[in-house]
Amino acid sequence: MPPVLSVRQLVGGASSCSSGKGRSQEGMIKYGFSLVKGKANHPMEDYHVAKFVQIEEHELGLFAIYDGHLGDRVPLYLQKHLFSNILKEEEFWVDPGGSISKAYEKTDQAILANSSNLGRGGSTAVTAILINGRRLWIANVGDSRAVLSKGGQAIQMTTDHEPNTERGSIENRGGFVSNMPATFLKNVEIKPSPNKIGVGKGLPVDQELMQHLMSVVTFISGDVPRVNGQLAVSRAFGDKSLKSHLRSDPDIQDTTLDSNSEILILASDGLWKVMNNQEAVDIVRRIKDPEKAAKQLTAEALRRDSKDDISCVVVRFRG
Repeated sequence: MPPVLSVRQLVGGASSCSSGKGRSQEGMIKYGFSLVKGKANHPMEDYHVAKFVQIEEHELGLFAIYDGHLGDRVPLYLQKHLFSNILKEEEFWVDPGGSISKAYEKTDQAILANSSNLGRGGSTAVTAILINGRRLWIANVGDSRAVLSKGGQAIQMTTDHEPNTERGSIENRGGFVSNMPATFLKNVEIKPSPNKIGVGKGLPVDQELMQHLMSVVTFISGDVPRVNGQLAVSRAFGDKSLKSHLRSDPDIQDTTLDSNSEILILASDGLWKVMNNQEAVDIVRRIKDPEKAAKQLTAEALRRDSKDDISCVVVRFRG
């Protein structure tokens, strides 16, 4: 890979709330980001990248959201290594898509090999590489999403990798999809009890059992489908204990920006659970400053009672 001549960057995660902004060398392309810790009782698990790098005559915009689970070690590792692994690929300049795919695979292998230090958790990823302000390459695993605004229309550039939509792949690998969390199943003790409905009222044991199950299931009604009752995405980095049933290969899209290409939004599912693509585009188009636009997105997600960590990067291509 040609040597990196200069780097201007803003990367981060871990803090409960952060924001920032930057621009390309020519100043035509601007970006902003905002990260807000969710209401769950654990440290911030979202990390991001937002930077421009100069490699010989090429300027690259590198943008990413990494949404971790069961700890922040894997998303932190991705923040430090995924883009550098992509740019190390010998064929990057002639085959960006193939290089991105190979780097995702190699990075996941490195995470699994280092699981004793990185822990049992994992992370989604959505990455965007803007080459010379024109060619845009986007890749993702999991449910962190990229949305492009063209002439005010929201265009989703990624695929949400969810257990229900990739059930066949999971089952072919020996896994299963369940709406009932496995941790819950392990902790539920089913036995007759004077305090449970039906005991002492002459109900058959199986009917008593069903009533007890129904009373418990009400506490988790509305839970999402999960791989083996544990993970709510069907593709992810890490997750060594589930890896035989998961995929980590990315979906990759590329496009050439034109005069109608306005804004790119990258965000974790803490945003997308409470806001659709067009709503997000409508919000950011009204705000010229991309940092303020990103902060408005996270604020609106909080107002809509998003419980998860919320992180987003907004890239404004013109105006």
